[in-house]
Amino acid sequence: MNTVDFLNSREDLLSPGISACQGCMAELSLRVILKVLGEKTVLVVPPGCMAGAAVGGWNKSLGTKIPAAMPQLGNSASMLAGIKAAYDLVDPDVHCLAYAGDGGTADIGLQALSAAAERRDNIIYVCNDNEAYMNTGFQKSGTTPHGARTSTTPVGSVGRGKVNFKKDVPMMMAMQNTAYVATLTPAYMNDFVEKVQKAATIKDGLVYLHVLNPCPTGWGTKPENSIAYARAAVQSRYFLLYEYRNYEFTVSAPTKNIREPKDVTEFLQKQKRFAHLDEQDYEEVRRVVNSRWENLKKLAGL
Repeated sequence: MNTVDFLNSREDLLSPGISACQGCMAELSLRVILKVLGEKTVLVVPPGCMAGAAVGGWNKSLGTKIPAAMPQLGNSASMLAGIKAAYDLVDPDVHCLAYAGDGGTADIGLQALSAAAERRDNIIYVCNDNEAYMNTGFQKSGTTPHGARTSTTPVGSVGRGKVNFKKDVPMMMAMQNTAYVATLTPAYMNDFVEKVQKAATIKDGLVYLHVLNPCPTGWGTKPENSIAYARAAVQSRYFLLYEYRNYEFTVSAPTKNIREPKDVTEFLQKQKRFAHLDEQDYEEVRRVVNSRWENLKKLAGL
């Protein structure tokens, strides 16, 4: 069964319509993940863009057809670990899923996430990476890329956007020997669904899925171009698609099969958050992108 037919055959467990901004891929990603995992899933979503869509719902009811709760911003992994321990007493096959933003993952929630991975808690943790604290006004997060303009890294006579480079959380989780790590984006839906299906089979520890979801509002892009930007991020190797399992890295087909990568400027340009960058800035981004790709090739034995 192809991916389209498979998804059409699965029940939609998220409220119909869209509660997010136009062009937001975060709700699309959550909807697909829930379709793949199925109704035997419990969901926690910390405060952020998707908390209202999934947990708040409407008329004081949930926005999902499955149990859902809102933890604090920093304790999603630890709360979910407790929920999983309770379900294991009655039904070990229930998937316990966290869907958290990059701020609640890379920054505020990193301690709880790392501890859950070290304990080998059998939960599925998804980072919705739109590269800033988008829900509260576009503040910088650990995954905000170098040079990006945010409300806390302004551009002017003194500042030129974020100084440091993006925190590589998937690689950090792999270096901790997390049970399964994968990077994915809905711009490549076949790869996306296959990795979520694999995640559902892991029973020996924490699953960490890092999803790149462009944010038209925070990135300053047209809503209808979100898929194109996510695809450009992969095709320029700005965002690498790979898996980690049992000390082995595997480069995913959309990244591995690139013969002539696009210049990373095709991803950066036309995003208002990067409008101030010059050729020197672009060259620095190219250097980091190429370095990360060469490191991944070595780890994967390519």
